[in-house]
Amino acid sequence: MLRRAVLGSFALVALLIASGPGAALAQEAAFVGGTEDVPLMPGLADLPDRLVVFDAPGGRIVEAFATGAVGRAELRRFYDEALAALGWRAARPFVWTRAAETLTIDVPEETDGKAAVRFSIHPRGS
Repeated sequence: MLRRAVLGSFALVALLIASGPGAALAQEAAFVGGTEDVPLMPGLADLPDRLVVFDAPGGRIVEAFATGAVGRAELRRFYDEALAALGWRAARPFVWTRAAETLTIDVPEETDGKAAVRFSIHPRGS
């Protein structure tokens, strides 16, 4: 049941991407490494060698990284729309919550035109 809901949500995210400026990249839509519910923004490349996933008694812990030539404002717009479609609620800029989890996206300053983006999911309150 949950898997069907996630797949249905993914279709909605793909539709959001297809209707925006990244329409040409919509076919390449994927999820951030270690997740099935955080889409990887077009223009970002997953860094699987830096992925950490841990199932804790209180919930999952995921730390994943991606890199690409995307700006902070563009990244925030994409994730505000895409995550809302997947049931995540914005808590503050670059922080979302859903059920008992918190998702934080850290975007340090760009270096050489590319941003290194860190995705962190952990049980809420930890």
